Amino acid sequence: MRNVFQPLMISLLIALAGPAVAQETEEPADPAADLSMGTPVNEGEPQEGQPYIRDEYGDWALRCLRAPEGQADPCQLYQLLLDAEGNAVAEISLFPLPEGSRAAAGATIVVPLETLLTENLIMSVDGGQTREYPFTFCNRAGCVARIGFSQADIDLFKRGAQAQLTMVPAAAPDQTVDLAISLNGFTAGYDAPSNVAAE
Repeated sequence: MRNVFQPLMISLLIALAGPAVAQETEEPADPAADLSMGTPVNEGEPQEGQPYIRDEYGDWALRCLRAPEGQADPCQLYQLLLDAEGNAVAEISLFPLPEGSRAAAGATIVVPLETLLTENLIMSVDGGQTREYPFTFCNRAGCVARIGFSQADIDLFKRGAQAQLTMVPAAAPDQTVDLAISLNGFTAGYDAPSNVAAE
């Protein structure tokens, strides 16, 4: 009986031997051509989209966000606010706005989710006139107030020693939480060349 697999086996052997024969007559390909050689990672250097501290001015930090290559990193003045026991309670980020805007500067203040939102934030500088600011929204990070400052407000910050931020806890609506905002270093940080106006 004729072996029907014999021609098939011969064809398969020829097909498999073909490339080997061809490689012997041609320039051999680089076996590492498809291998990744890796890219250098600068440890400690922020990657695109990551925040980092560019400079510190007294009790304020100039916190920036790494932008795509060729673009300037947007920066804001930042301070973490502590209670009397030294616990981190809130944070403030402040940034100048372009000339002609309704406000000279804007700020974002983030407080805990347990804050009573029907009671607005209250702020004063060195015990002077107080202002109320409503909350804008809440997310998993906390509740946010987005507020504006006039040039007179900024000048007050520059001359002042300390601002006070007051909020009301939801669990104790008859009490307040008072947080100090140090103004040490504010003028130098606000006027820093890298603290450019937000577009």
